[in-house]
Amino acid sequence: MRKKKILYGVPGEGMGHATRSKVIITWLLAQGHEVKVLASSRAFTFLNKSFPGNVMEIEGLHLSYKNAAVSVFGSFWINFKRIHKLFGSNLIKFLKLSHHYRPDLVITDFESFAHLFGWVHQIPMICIDNIQVNNRCLLDIEIPASEKFNLWLAQEITASKVPASKTFLISSFFKAEVIKPDTLIVPPIIREVIEKTKPHQAEHILMYQTSASLKNVETVLHQFPNQPFIVYGLNREEVKQNIRFKPFSEEEFIADLASSKAVIANGGFSFICEAVYLKKPIYSFPVQGQFEQYINAAYLQKLGYGKHAKDLNTKDLTAFFETLNSYQINLSNYSQQGNQVVFETLKQLL
Repeated sequence: MRKKKILYGVPGEGMGHATRSKVIITWLLAQGHEVKVLASSRAFTFLNKSFPGNVMEIEGLHLSYKNAAVSVFGSFWINFKRIHKLFGSNLIKFLKLSHHYRPDLVITDFESFAHLFGWVHQIPMICIDNIQVNNRCLLDIEIPASEKFNLWLAQEITASKVPASKTFLISSFFKAEVIKPDTLIVPPIIREVIEKTKPHQAEHILMYQTSASLKNVETVLHQFPNQPFIVYGLNREEVKQNIRFKPFSEEEFIADLASSKAVIANGGFSFICEAVYLKKPIYSFPVQGQFEQYINAAYLQKLGYGKHAKDLNTKDLTAFFETLNSYQINLSNYSQQGNQVVFETLKQLL
């Protein structure tokens, strides 16, 4: 296999893109390829620690949250205030990169800058993400009327985000019928530390919250006084009755995940995939306005891996606890050989 120069684009909104991309980039470097990474926000900080000197910081879009839901106006406003950076700064970096660097291949994890670079310079492109499932596959789940607009909007955004890609690799924990060409479904891309983790079961439930704006965590979890909870994501460090709030520490978080008897989370793809890989039942309440998360939660319930709820509430959580044994049995049938399938697929494409 001829060694290639690869430009790899990673968005900074949500850390799932960055952790997934780190796995792929590490493998590409081990195969002898040269990789230059473009990343924004937290993804840049994270990847620059792992690949110092090989990561170029760009400007990316941000989302605003209000009570665990995407705020359309808030998201528009914070990006509008940064419009000079989004266009001016990125244009300068685009021109400099065009002058100094010409890769053989572009890989994008739903990131626009690298995609635009590949399109302008007519460089072959591979898209690796999970989001394309809503545009390139037939969704075998019930879509209620309340989600039809979100489905349409998600499909339009997905279709227009990286349209010039030559091949699409969709990372997914569920099977879906591919309806568009040049599209392959591969198992979820799992971090090495998760691959090496041996799950066991203690008494606590792990809760991971994407947005610190959720207001009713204590009100709901205190309704189960005999059940201990460990909660990450609310930027707190304290113990309140049966709830232990912890600041984020990767080592402690993975240990708490591996030893949990179940997890509570939004619908973020990477965390759900890690929980499924470790065979942990999942109570999923997607961030409102993010249809990608609705898909993940709906398939969790369809496969019997967990419960899809509209929000965090006592009634649904009670039903989830009553069905834990059934979820554990279904998850025991899940099987995945680490990242071997995606690596072999990439090797063939390269």
